[in-house]
Amino acid sequence: MKKQKKLMLLGGIRYLLPVIKAAHEHNIYVITVDYIPGNIAHKYSDEFHNVSILDKEAVLQLAQKLEIDGIMSFGVDPGVVTAAYVAEKMGLPFQCSYESACILQDKSRFRQFLREHNFNVPNAKGYTCIEDALKDVDYYHWPVIVKPVDSAGSKGVSRVDNPEFLPKAVEYALSEAHNGHFIIEDFLEKEGCSSDTDCFSVNGTLVYCSFSDQRFDVNAKNPYTPAAYSWPSTMPKFAKEELSKELQRLMTLLNVKTGIYNIETRLCKNGKPYIMEVSPRGGGNRLAEMLHYITHANLIDNAVRNAVGENLEEIHQPFYDGWLGEIILHSDENGIFRQIEIDEKFEKKYVIEKDLWVSNGDRVNGFSGANQAIGTLVLRFSSYEELEKNIKDYQKYVKIVVDKI
Repeated sequence: MKKQKKLMLLGGIRYLLPVIKAAHEHNIYVITVDYIPGNIAHKYSDEFHNVSILDKEAVLQLAQKLEIDGIMSFGVDPGVVTAAYVAEKMGLPFQCSYESACILQDKSRFRQFLREHNFNVPNAKGYTCIEDALKDVDYYHWPVIVKPVDSAGSKGVSRVDNPEFLPKAVEYALSEAHNGHFIIEDFLEKEGCSSDTDCFSVNGTLVYCSFSDQRFDVNAKNPYTPAAYSWPSTMPKFAKEELSKELQRLMTLLNVKTGIYNIETRLCKNGKPYIMEVSPRGGGNRLAEMLHYITHANLIDNAVRNAVGENLEEIHQPFYDGWLGEIILHSDENGIFRQIEIDEKFEKKYVIEKDLWVSNGDRVNGFSGANQAIGTLVLRFSSYEELEKNIKDYQKYVKIVVDKI
């Protein structure tokens, strides 16, 4: 009888549920690991261990004891370095080496790597204290962005227009940092929408390179937290072509292998396209699930297959079947959730999936980071014009009812 393979997933967030489902469809035993026993994914995994995913030695010891066949940190940024470390130590499949993961997961090191290899990159430096940062105020072209070097989901990110406000922004960044480091970089004004999406490499070749339109709620508590997405991307063809080539060059330099990547890019007002973030994991906000809707590529299934050393299904560059939108449901303020109100005609015509994660009476917080999302709406449109009008004005048709506290 064939031995059942074991897959370790770092974290316990909601975005792991489709990964667990895909693993179970292949009769793979799923082990979830983190230090929050109440996280939702642990209810669906076969086994849970209360170990910090930041403690790579403790996770390695557990993985060796359990004799796992694969490890992933899907949608869970803090676990990526640990997953790469464990995979390398145990000879398991992973998207890249431990060293490459360390570069990609540290925003300061990543910016330095991009600069050393002549990619488009903003002025940027990493710091551990505000005193050193204040000495460099003339280095930057203000305004600047301040953020932790090792956080995701837009947590700890702020724009600073004047050096006198730098200390407050640094304090905020450090409050969300895991290793006590922060980065300051020139604010790059984007042309149109930025892109945040998932891609897939096979033996170092970027065989699936997608782009999205990432959209923001300017009235949110943190206006740099993505509030909606749409596909296909409206980024100009020349920018997508240059970014695809530069992403492949980056993958080659980092000697990547096979697997899923979350990638953020943008075209800026200066006419240059920029690689902003690359992480060897699936993205949050259900991005791979949305790509399955619009391109029919099952990135999650292939990521699971790869993690345990199984053959992949054929995967190729995306073809976008229509126009798709995703709204990240959120509250503008702290309070008690009561209900979601959706215009009846809007819902009937456009909404193909509603996924609400809170119930009447639950406490919700203002949208300060991706972890404050309360659900998603998936919308399908018959034209780009229809998509643009309704995504831009969706708050006319979708209301989150919250009692202030």
